[in-house]
Amino acid sequence: MKGFAMLGPNKTGFIEKEDPKVGGRDALVRLLAVAPCTSDLHTVFEDALGPRENMILGHEACGEIVEVGSEVKDFKVGDRVLIPAITPNWSDVYSQAGYVTDSDGMLGGWKFSNIKDGVFSTRIHVNDADGNLALLPKEINPAEACMLSDMIPTGLHASKMAGVTFGDAVAVIGIGPVGLMALRGAVLHGAGRVFTVGSREKTVEVAKKYGATDIVDYHNGRISDQILEPLTAKGSTRS
Repeated sequence: MKGFAMLGPNKTGFIEKEDPKVGGRDALVRLLAVAPCTSDLHTVFEDALGPRENMILGHEACGEIVEVGSEVKDFKVGDRVLIPAITPNWSDVYSQAGYVTDSDGMLGGWKFSNIKDGVFSTRIHVNDADGNLALLPKEINPAEACMLSDMIPTGLHASKMAGVTFGDAVAVIGIGPVGLMALRGAVLHGAGRVFTVGSREKTVEVAKKYGATDIVDYHNGRISDQILEPLTAKGSTRS
């Protein structure tokens, strides 16, 4: 297989490797579409994960299955699939306790471009295929579906991790794609008031459609003042 890799700190390039071996519960996938992430830049140029050598980058992708292990039940060769950024070992005690990101150790659920070759490749290995793949309907464009591998769930998961519940006041600072998903996640979790910080006309428009109750423009003063003053005036006790 051929892939775009971190050759070393501050250095990238294309390399060739042997195709990954497929275990009983695993799958080998041919990539159809991939998406870049700022985490790839942080990994290579900001030492976010520590030194890596000849590690293929990328963790957002859709593809087509070319091989499955003998124990895989839900997928077959030829299936188009969505591949999530986080692919835990589902038999791990941490995964079963709900801490999938830390499967097999801290950040061990994040395997692509962290502890094994990522998705900027012609073929990739997916562990625990039945738990870590999703069938991609024919009518969905793989390039668009890549947004479901990391960007959308990251924002939605933020509300879950923050413990947002009914009636809460929530502030989402930054309403790019991930921030908009965090906003929507807060609304779906029952937040009563959602402050969104941003100024671009289009993202403000989308934020309002997604349920933002207050738009905070950082050009108009301190963000904290614009959020806390109306909350204090309303007598809110939880944020």
